[in-house]
Formats: sequence, structure tokens, C-alpha cells
Amino acid sequence: MLLDDHAVVRDGLAALLEAQADIRVSASFATATEALCFVANAPPDVALLDIALPGVDGIEAAKRIHDEAPQTRILMLSMHAGPEFVYQALQAGALGYVLKESAGEEVVAAVRAVYEGRRYLSGKISPKALDDYMHERGPDHPLERLSARERQVLKLVVEGHTSNEVAAMLGVSSKSIDTYRSRLMAKLGIDDMPGLVKFAIRHGMTSL
Repeated sequence: MLLDDHAVVRDGLAALLEAQADIRVSASFATATEALCFVANAPPDVALLDIALPGVDGIEAAKRIHDEAPQTRILMLSMHAGPEFVYQALQAGALGYVLKESAGEEVVAAVRAVYEGRRYLSGKISPKALDDYMHERGPDHPLERLSARERQVLKLVVEGHTSNEVAAMLGVSSKSIDTYRSRLMAKLGIDDMPGLVKFAIRHGMTSL
């Protein structure tokens, strides 16, 4: 199953995977809501999810799929190579993480690997750097002070979205987003937007 909000990416992935004799694309979706409904009724062997999605993002979708259909192997597709993104994906239940800049053969190899139950990391992601980060990312890490929703709001806000835009993406009120933002800034001890952006970049939640 494919989940990516860009039709051209879905079509390209479908063509690439369908060209393999041992792989069949059972479904393709633009939103997590559609994908989750499909998984509930017909769990696929492998779910290939984009991280950056409007509304319910790929990390949250991975968590729900992992809970709803633990037999489905999850492979994340992302433009971000930062360790925090990889960490969150693995914590959400993903077995593999491949970069969008990867060659088609690597995507195919990743799909086959996770189908067989093996972890797969894109060749440009250093396993040692990730292991070091995961070792450091203990209970005292600043991001552990935030709830999953607060981390989601933080990421969207520092990427330049207004409260109204974030509210529309997450299906809540703009007042709720303002509350989340105030609360997470208080938890992190940050009192202005530039400081919040610097924090997000430093911890790999977004990039310049």
C-alpha cells in the first residue's frame, strides 16, 4: 500500500514496484484517513508511508497502522535524513526508512527487506550516528517533555504554518493550536518564535 499526498510520487512508486515480478501494489492513497480505512479492512503486507502529510502525518499513521495491523510491515519514505525523524519513525513501529532521493532499486530493496522482517535504513543514513542519537535520546531529552500532539504542532509551526492552517490540518480549533504552542514553549523554556525555530533545527525536527 502506498501513502503519499503527491500523485506523481504515488504513480512513480506504483510503476516502479509493479515492474517487479514479486510485488503488487494493492492500493494507493493521498491521505492517512483513506489509508487507515483500507488497512482496517484489508491489511497489506507492506505499507510505504510518506512522513510529510497534511492532517494526520506519516508518523501518526504509522503508529495507528502498527496498532491496528501489527502484521503489516511499515516502510517510511522521507526527504529528511535527520536522526530525530528516523527515531520517531522507528518508535512509531516502522521497520525501514528510505529517503526520497534514493534510487529506485533502493526503494525496491527496502520493500523486500521489510517484507522479510528485516530493518532497512537508506544508504545515506549512518547506522552508527543513529545508534548514538538513540542512546543519547533518553528520558531527559527536551523533546520527551512534549506530547506527540505538541511535537506535531511544533513541527508545523516552525515550518511557517499559521495557527489557522495547522488547525485545519489537524482538525482542531485555532485556539487549541495556540494553547498547544504556548504550552510547548513553556515546557521548553522558549519565549519567542526564533528560539523555537532554532530548537527545532538543532534537534532535527526541521531543516533550513
